[in-house]
Amino acid sequence: MNKDITGKSANRVDGKAKVTGQATYAAEFAIPALLHGFVVSSEIAKGKIESIDVAEALQVEGVVQVFTHENRPQTAWFDKSYQDEDSPPGSPFRPLHNNEVLFSQQPIALVVAETFEQARYAAILVKVKYQEAPHTTDLQANRDQAYVPPKYKSQPPPEKRGDVETAFANAAVKVEQEYFHTAEHHNPIEMHASIAAWEEDGTLTVYDKTQSVKNSQKYISQIFGLSEKEARVISPYVGGAFGSGLRPQYQLFLAVMAALELKRSVKLVLTRQQMFSFGHRPATIQRLQLGASTDGNLEAARHEAYAETSKFEDYSENVVVWQNVLYQCDNVAFSHQLIGLDVYTPLDMRAPGGVTGLYALEIAMDELAIAANLDPVSLRLKNYTEKDQNKDLPFSSKELKACYQQAAERFGWDKRSPAPRSMRDGHNLVGWGMATGAWEAKQQESAAKALLTLDGKLTVSSATADIGTGTYTVMSQLAAEALGLPLEDVTFKLGDSSLPEAPLEGGSWTVASVGSAVKLVCEAVGEKLLKFSRKLPGSPFATASLEEVLFEEGQIKLKSDPAQAMAIVDIMRQRELHFIEEEVSSKPAPGQKKYAPYTHSAVFVEVKVDEDLGTIKVTRVVSAIAGGRVINPKTARSQILGGVVWGIGMALHEESFMDNNFGRFINHNLAEYHVPVNADIHDIDVIFVEEHDEHVNPIGAKGLGEIGVVGVAAAISNAVFHATGKRIRNLPITLDKLL
Repeated sequence: MNKDITGKSANRVDGKAKVTGQATYAAEFAIPALLHGFVVSSEIAKGKIESIDVAEALQVEGVVQVFTHENRPQTAWFDKSYQDEDSPPGSPFRPLHNNEVLFSQQPIALVVAETFEQARYAAILVKVKYQEAPHTTDLQANRDQAYVPPKYKSQPPPEKRGDVETAFANAAVKVEQEYFHTAEHHNPIEMHASIAAWEEDGTLTVYDKTQSVKNSQKYISQIFGLSEKEARVISPYVGGAFGSGLRPQYQLFLAVMAALELKRSVKLVLTRQQMFSFGHRPATIQRLQLGASTDGNLEAARHEAYAETSKFEDYSENVVVWQNVLYQCDNVAFSHQLIGLDVYTPLDMRAPGGVTGLYALEIAMDELAIAANLDPVSLRLKNYTEKDQNKDLPFSSKELKACYQQAAERFGWDKRSPAPRSMRDGHNLVGWGMATGAWEAKQQESAAKALLTLDGKLTVSSATADIGTGTYTVMSQLAAEALGLPLEDVTFKLGDSSLPEAPLEGGSWTVASVGSAVKLVCEAVGEKLLKFSRKLPGSPFATASLEEVLFEEGQIKLKSDPAQAMAIVDIMRQRELHFIEEEVSSKPAPGQKKYAPYTHSAVFVEVKVDEDLGTIKVTRVVSAIAGGRVINPKTARSQILGGVVWGIGMALHEESFMDNNFGRFINHNLAEYHVPVNADIHDIDVIFVEEHDEHVNPIGAKGLGEIGVVGVAAAISNAVFHATGKRIRNLPITLDKLL
C-alpha cells in the first residue's frame, strides 16, 4: 500500500480534459444523421387538452414527426415500469400518456426535425386548446389539506418519547416558532439532455445527463421492453446535477421513444425554462417547540413539517430527524405531513431534508440560547448527545466537539459581544452566528472491476458517476494506493452501463460505496499477484502471506525486510501473464448495524449589514468538518466550499417564485433566479477535523458532498439577527423582509 497517495491533495485527473474542452457531455457527442427534438410545454397548470393541431408544424421544412398523446407508440402499462431507483411512492409521471395536464410546463408534444432550429420553430406552430381546471399551487393556503402519507420515501418521523406536552408547559425557557423556506431549483449549468443513437443492429446507445447510468438503463428498458444489450447508457461527464439527475427526466423518455419509432438517432436538450418544469427542493413549513430549564437543559422538543408534493407521488424527506441526532432530550414528538399541489413531484436536492430540517432547528436553538441567556455554542455542548436517539445506537465516530472547538478558535468566537446590534464596522452592523450540521454516512452495495496489464498499468471501472465531485480522482487514488502504483499509471472508468453495478451517485455515499469496492478489487488483484510470485525461483515471498507484504513503488515488498522486493511487471513477465483481472462486489458489513454513522460540522459566520440599505454581505465563514478519513483534501475542500456557497444562496438569494394565479414558476431563468456570484463570496475557511472511524466502511471515509451546505443558512440567519436584532424566519432573507 502506497500511503503517500491518499490523504494528500492531488489535482483532478479529469481536470485538463474539462478546462481544454475535451470532456464530452451528454449533448455534445457527434452522431451522424442526428435528428433534433424540441418539447412543447403546457401553458396551463391543470386541465385537459381538448385538441392539439400539428398540421402546420408538420409542413415546416425538415420536420420529420410531431409526437403527442394521440400518436405516441405503445409503452409499458403498469406504474412499476416507470418507477426508478429514486422514485417516491405513487404513480410516476408518464410523458404524453393522455390528454390530462397535471402541472404547468408539462411536456405535451415533441417536435422532431433535421435541425434544432427547425424543431424549435415548428414547436411554436403547434396549436393547443385546453379545458382548464382550477389548480392548487399555494402551500400556505392549503395547509388544512395536509395529510400523513401511507408510506414515506425514506423513513417515517421518529417515534414520540416521553410527555412532550407536559414538559413544554412546565419548561422555564420556551421557544415556539414557525419557519419557512420557498421552493428551490437545482439549476446546474448543463441542461438535461439525451441523445438516443440508433445503431445499425437496431440497438440504442444513449448519451444521458444522469447521476446513474444503470438507473437510466433500467428505466428505459422497463418502459420500452429493451434488454441491457439493446440499450447501453453512457455519461462520462456531468455538468453539475445536485440531485436533478437522480431520477430519469422526461427528455430521456422522449428521445428514446422517438428514436425507436423513427429508427433514427434523436437528440433532445431541455431549455433553461424547461429545467423549471420538473423536480425541485420542496417549499416547507416547519413548526418547532423547544423547552428548557433555566440553565439550558432541553426538557421538551417538538418538530413538525408541512412540505409540498405532487398529486401523483408522495415525496418526502428526512426533515424532522435531526434533533435526535444532535441534542439529548427525553420528551420529544415529531410529525411530517404532505400537502399535494398541482406541481411536478419535488426531487432530492443537495442534502435533502437535512438542509431543511437543520435550518429550522438551528435557528430555534439560537433563539433558545438567547432566551436562556447562554452562548449558542455552550447551549449545544450542554445538550450534546453521545448516541443517535432515532435508533438508540452509539455513533460510529463523532468529533463534533472538536469541530466546535477548532472552528470557534479559528473564527475568534470568544471576542463576540452577545447583544444584538452591539458590533459595528463603520456604517455596517456586524453579526456573528453559528450552527451545527449533520448528515448520514451511508454505504451502499457496489461493484468494481480491475484490470492490471503487463506494462504495469491499472484500469479500474464501475458504473458510477462524477458530477463534479472528484470521483475520477479519488477512485484513482484509492486504486493506486492499494497496489502501490503511481497515480499516473491508474485509469478509472465510469459513466457506462456496461460497467459493474454502482448505486445512484448521491447521498454522499459514492466514496464509501464505490471506493470500498475499488479497494477490495485491487486487493484481490494484489493477492493474485502474490500467489503468482510465490512460485518464482528464489522468490522472497515463497511463504509470505498477504498481511506480511506491502505494495509500494510498483513493487511487492516484505514488510519485515523491504529490501526483499520484486517489481510487479517483472512478476507478470516471468509468469507470462498478459493481464490480471478481478471483479468484486462490496456491501456494508453486518457489524455496521451496531452503529449510527454520521458526518458532523460546525459553521461560524460573520455578516455585515448596511444599516441604511439593509444589504447583507457574508464576509467570513469558518466550517469545521468531521468526515472520517479524507482521501483528497483538495477535492474535499472544493466540496465544502461549494456547499457553503450553496448555503449562502439558500439564505440570501435562491427562490423559485410561484405565481399562484398561473400555477407556474415565473423566474425560470438565470437572470431572475438569483444565485451567489463571485462578488457575493468572501473568505471561506475549511477545517477538516481528524476523525478515525473503524466501523463506517472499509476505507473509513464518510462522504462530504452534502455536509458542507447543512447548517450554513441557519448560521447566516443567526448572524443577521445578531447584527440587526431582527429575526427572519422566512428564507431567503431579502431586503424587503429585513427593512
